[in-house]
Amino acid sequence: MGTVTSFDPVVEHERTRAALADVVPRLVRLLRDVPDPQAASGVPVWTVGDVGAHLAAVYLAYCSLAHGDESVDWDSVLPDHDGPLDERITAMNATAIGLFGDEERARLGDFVAERGEAFLRGTEGLAPDTPVSVPWFGKDLTLATLTGLMLSESLVHGLDIARGAGLPWHIGPDEARLVLGQTMPTMMALALDTAKARGVTLALDLAIKGGPRLAVVIDAGTMTVTRDAPPRAYDCRLTAAPVAFLLVSFRRTPIWKAVARGQMRAGGRKPWLAMRLGELIANP
Repeated sequence: MGTVTSFDPVVEHERTRAALADVVPRLVRLLRDVPDPQAASGVPVWTVGDVGAHLAAVYLAYCSLAHGDESVDWDSVLPDHDGPLDERITAMNATAIGLFGDEERARLGDFVAERGEAFLRGTEGLAPDTPVSVPWFGKDLTLATLTGLMLSESLVHGLDIARGAGLPWHIGPDEARLVLGQTMPTMMALALDTAKARGVTLALDLAIKGGPRLAVVIDAGTMTVTRDAPPRAYDCRLTAAPVAFLLVSFRRTPIWKAVARGQMRAGGRKPWLAMRLGELIANP
């Protein structure tokens, strides 16, 4: 069955906060160094400036939620329908990038620096399981998950900006491990495409090199993702390098490339089922 890893949620949350504190100034420098905000980015239909505006909206939103700030009019940003999560997030993203006009976009670096510092300062000392209401997900998330999401948005969209601007950007394996450990147990289940998952039964051992290790179980149109699960029988096992899995999960690297490079490998009784995981997770 393999070795079951263990982790201290308080220690890992603090490590995630430290990683976010490190990536914010890198992101700020990147935003300030962009030579052409109108250049195409790593996100289809979005320019580099659009991605920067999206990131600023993320920092605005998460900082406001963590501080309990009620000044943000969520009704003006949230979509007015209850469709699938990926459709709602796509609609919200399209609205959110319009919150920043040309003048604001010229100062995106300053805005991200200010909000990033405010988020870390305002959440210092809070327990990782502190609940935070997130209106666009329609549920509470833990502060640990929210912090991991801020880190993932910063790293992945930083890459999108860097690719479009022709600037360097690095995502380290430890940063990727923190994102995967802090966000995947909640977000994978939340993003399940229930229509595609109907009738699917799957138990997958997801082993990220160096951790975390997640038990992903799909049954009756629902998914549970458990970290450090007790030993059990699995249909398949997916072993992956942390950065490769992060980028494949966010559709920034094609899965065939990660497999060809030896960064992802499927095994177990039914290894072919591991490839179904990406088909069942919606990604706006």
